[in-house]
Amino acid sequence: MEKTVSEAITYRRSTRVYKDEPIDSDKVKQCLVNASLAPTSSNLQLWEFYHITDKTILNRMSEACFNQSAAKTAQQLVVIVSRKDLWRKRAKSNIEFLNKVYNKPDLSERELKRKKMATNYYKKLIPTIYTDILGILGYIKYFVFQIIGLFKPVYRQTRLSDMRIVAQKSAGLAAQNFMISMASIGYDTCPMEGSDTLRVKQILKLPRGSEINMVIGCGIRDDKGIYGPRFRVPFEDVYFKT
Repeated sequence: MEKTVSEAITYRRSTRVYKDEPIDSDKVKQCLVNASLAPTSSNLQLWEFYHITDKTILNRMSEACFNQSAAKTAQQLVVIVSRKDLWRKRAKSNIEFLNKVYNKPDLSERELKRKKMATNYYKKLIPTIYTDILGILGYIKYFVFQIIGLFKPVYRQTRLSDMRIVAQKSAGLAAQNFMISMASIGYDTCPMEGSDTLRVKQILKLPRGSEINMVIGCGIRDDKGIYGPRFRVPFEDVYFKT
C-alpha cells in the first residue's frame, strides 16, 4: 500500500547504504514520470533524467561519485540533468502545444487573448531573458532592468548565472518529486552532490551545455543505511508569518 504524501515525506531519509536486493526499474521509471510533472519555470522543463541500471555503468558512476556508499551500494542510479541550453527547443514545444490547444473554430475573445499572450511570452519574452553572448548581453540586460526597477517592479534575473540558477531550481523540484514518489512505494534514495561532474557527463555522453543537478542513489535501505536520527533546526527559527 502506497504511503500518503505526508507519510512519504516523513519516511524519506538520505540512505547511505542499501541492501543487496534488486528494485523494480519500471517502478523507478514511473517515479521519474512523476518527476516530470514537477513545477518548472515558464513550463520550459529544462531537465533530463538518466536512469542507470547497467552494472558496468553503475560501477563507473560509483567511481565518479568517489565510491561513497550511497553510490557503491545503490541498486540503480538516477542523474538529474539541467538543460538550460534547450530553452529554444522547449519554447518551441510550448508554442506548438498552444497552437494545438487553440486549433478550433470560433475561439472566444478570451481564448484569443490568452493564446496571443502565451504565444508572445514564448516568442518574445523568453528569448529576451534567455538569449546571451558570452554572458555580456546578460549583464547589459541586468543593468537596464536595475534602472527600470527604480521606478517599478521588474524581473531582475537576466545574467547567465541567474538563468543557470533558474534551471537548477526547476531540476531540484523534479528531483524532490522523484524522491517523494520513491518513498511512497517504500524505495529509498540519497541525493548526492559529491561527484566529479565532468566524469559523470563523460560517462553519460552529455553535451557541453548540460549541467549535473544531482546524482541519486536508489535501493532499499539497509539497517545501517540511515546514519542517525533526523535533525532539523526548530521550525520557529525558519517560519515567519507576516
